[in-house]
Amino acid sequence: MKALSIKPAPALAIITGEKPQEFRTWQTHYRGDLLICATAKKTRGAIAGHALGVVTLTTIEHLPAGNYAWHLENIRLIQPFPVKGKLSLYEVADEQISWPQGTPQQIWQTYYEPLID
Repeated sequence: MKALSIKPAPALAIITGEKPQEFRTWQTHYRGDLLICATAKKTRGAIAGHALGVVTLTTIEHLPAGNYAWHLENIRLIQPFPVKGKLSLYEVADEQISWPQGTPQQIWQTYYEPLID
């Protein structure tokens, strides 16, 4: 699956639905599922160095000054797992992604809350 590394606080905001867009200075022709990964820099109140969830990149909007708004929808929680981030889009093996059972609240309490710094 295509993956995108984002600083921990914004990555968590995307997975919680608080941030439906990611702003980049570059665009891609890719549209579809993206694994959202938090970079390794520890950030208070966030999860660092883990894949956090899957979203769908639906469109990219060109903004003034050469920036781009990536529109993200269809948030799906996963069982977070350690991942080493990279620049640009990169591949993470689908076999690493586990889809936990339960309500979003149960999944959050079981898998995400213990990882928050």
